[in-house]
Formats: sequence, structure tokens, C-alpha cells
Amino acid sequence: MAELDLTIRDDREKGRLEAFDDGDYAGVVVYFVLDEEPHALVAVHTVVEATHEGKGVAGALVKEFYRIAAAEGVPVVPLCPYAAKWAERHPDEAPAPAAEVVRAAKRQLKASPELW
Repeated sequence: MAELDLTIRDDREKGRLEAFDDGDYAGVVVYFVLDEEPHALVAVHTVVEATHEGKGVAGALVKEFYRIAAAEGVPVVPLCPYAAKWAERHPDEAPAPAAEVVRAAKRQLKASPELW
């Protein structure tokens, strides 16, 4: 597989971590920031454009999502099934969040369906 040359942009205000392949929109992790401490980053959905599937875009997005959280010193709650699977496969890069943080993220998502 050819090495990806993605540009990844974090649009925190819109809750979108977007990937671009040579300027072409390739995919997104839709997320929100937990209102409660520790203000975890909560991955809700990962979508890759059909023209970019199978190229590693989703993995690159989730890896960057975890890198951003680590740099900010906050946990990630992977409610998105793809992000959860990625975290299982990369435990060294994706520390598991505390159970209470996961519960808080699920409560916030349920209370704010527009986040999904």
C-alpha cells in the first residue's frame, strides 16, 4: 500500500477531525469534548469517503485523534465502533478511559442527540 500523504485538520468548534488527501476530502472523525472533567475527547463516528476506502484514512484519523488527546492530557472515549476496534488493536497508543468517563460521555451523547 502506498504511503498516505494526508493533511489532517482539527475543527474543534464543529467537532470534526478531517482528513484531506492532496486537497481532496477523504474522511472525518466526528467528536465532542466532554463537558465534565477531565474533558475527554469523545469519538462518535468515523466516515471515509468511498473513493478513499481501504487506504488507511480511518486509521490515520483515529491515530491523530489519540495523539491530540495525549498532547492535551485528556483521555479518549471511543464510542465510535471503528475507533473502539482501533484502540483494541493499539493499546500502546490508545489507553483505556476510566469507566466513569465513559459513562459521562454516554450520558452527554444521549442528552445531546445533535452531537450524533
